[in-house]
Amino acid sequence: SPSPTALLSLSRQILQEGAESSQRQLLIEAFVSAGRVDNITMVMGLHPQYLSSFWKTQYLLLRMDGPLPYHKRHYIAIMAAARHQCSYLVGLHMGEFLQVGGNPAWLQGLHCAPQKLRNLNEINKLLAHRPWLITKEHIEALLKTGENSWSLAELVQALVLLTHYHSLASFVFGCGINPEEDQDGGHSCQPPSPHSDSSPASDDSMGGSGGKDAMQEVEVLMERMKLLQESQLEEEGVTQEEMATRFELEKTESLLVAPSDIADHSLHSNVLCFVEDPEFGYKDFTRRGEQAPPTFRAQ
Repeated sequence: SPSPTALLSLSRQILQEGAESSQRQLLIEAFVSAGRVDNITMVMGLHPQYLSSFWKTQYLLLRMDGPLPYHKRHYIAIMAAARHQCSYLVGLHMGEFLQVGGNPAWLQGLHCAPQKLRNLNEINKLLAHRPWLITKEHIEALLKTGENSWSLAELVQALVLLTHYHSLASFVFGCGINPEEDQDGGHSCQPPSPHSDSSPASDDSMGGSGGKDAMQEVEVLMERMKLLQESQLEEEGVTQEEMATRFELEKTESLLVAPSDIADHSLHSNVLCFVEDPEFGYKDFTRRGEQAPPTFRAQ
């Protein structure tokens, strides 16, 4: 694994590229607190005020007083990230789980975790993909008296952790964050300098050829859209609604063809072992002409 000196030198390299003193202080605090500066912190460090709020939230959720023991908090983070097949966060919190004394056997998969944690699977699944389907019965089932029941305080913290890591998985995917150097296939992540004259995404910051591939896909899609616009000008009688349908079709077809590295990435056994019912995914909340599903409102 990388030495503290290597991590600090990498942090200094980023800071010298135009970052403010507040960013330097935040990265030092993160390093002192966690013994490392992870790639999420490095990328988010380009926005120091956001990083400050995020880091304080993370610290409160994972390290401060609360009803859940530390190892269970990290296991819940693993469950949430695995639901979106985010191997970066799963790997990160597997390491954290072991560092705070978690049982290594639990990391063989969800089936090896205590039943109390496994009972979160259903609400984790719904929160990740179709939160509008949650009913008061889902809450009652977890709170009911019994050997594996949750207290209200425990459940509130667990739900906050689940939703937090569902959202964080989107941030990781959106920024193309790579695994840490000490994770499988990992390397350091150097975000582009805000004052750099070079292109906004170098090979290093986007994960080698992955960034180029993504840019090429966007360029191909833009070219298709341009051709559609030109054909609209040539064709008479093409309505706006018809053109919108064509645009949507082109976009859908381009999204269906996922790069092979992303497809393989999502099938890693170290992620899927924490997921039950992996086929369950997002479905439109409501379609035109259909009755909207009932929603659970908690005042």
